[in-house]
Amino acid sequence: MYPNPLKEKLRNGQTVLGTALSAPTSGVAASACKADIDFLWIDTEHAPYATESLDMIPVIARQNGVAPMIRVAWNDPALIKKAYDVGAVAVMVPQVSNAEEAARAVEYAFYPPKGARGVSPSWPNLAGVDWNHAIRTANDETVLIVQIESREAYDNIEEIAAVPGIDVLFVGPMDMSASLGVITQMQDPGLQEIMREFPKILAEKGIPAGTTLMDVNEIKQKLAWGYRFMNVGNPLAYGVQALNGYLADLRK
Repeated sequence: MYPNPLKEKLRNGQTVLGTALSAPTSGVAASACKADIDFLWIDTEHAPYATESLDMIPVIARQNGVAPMIRVAWNDPALIKKAYDVGAVAVMVPQVSNAEEAARAVEYAFYPPKGARGVSPSWPNLAGVDWNHAIRTANDETVLIVQIESREAYDNIEEIAAVPGIDVLFVGPMDMSASLGVITQMQDPGLQEIMREFPKILAEKGIPAGTTLMDVNEIKQKLAWGYRFMNVGNPLAYGVQALNGYLADLRK
């Protein structure tokens, strides 16, 4: 599907939901995309692989009407360019702490005149999409997600939100907990206060707030707080939870 409607949904104020890819294989990606998700989170920051391992995965997601979202390892023009070139609709840039870093991410993500990204994507040929058309219209589809993962970044949130070209600001709760000195204490009052205020601040700026969680009840809470871009765990973790429930029932 080209263009993927993710950017349009965000502009229209819709809540978008995704899930994380459990393993970089085409079969797992195809199975995950059978769920009713808007995006598939492909993590190349903490996972032990990069874009060269993805092959057709972003294209498979696109062909299923799902936006492949690749989180790069750093705010680096080579990593961001490669992620879009292999087929990402959205790229997530981690550890952005100020407006200057956010502006660099925008520069790296978009083609001129909006940015300075180099031109030669590989995914259109794999997907059967007109190569020239995809390039000429890429800026209209491209989604850029900037992660807010430290107290410094949160303190600079209004300046970061003022940078043109950012589609979503995404709080990373685990890294934020580390920055606050309460690493892994996800229900710490200080962390939860930041997470409560985060979407309120961004609502005034017209930018969707995003985050990632596993517990469905907490996800519902955060959606009620105003989050509109939510990663909903991953299929493998939920599958293990379901299997353990079935096994416990069968062993009674």
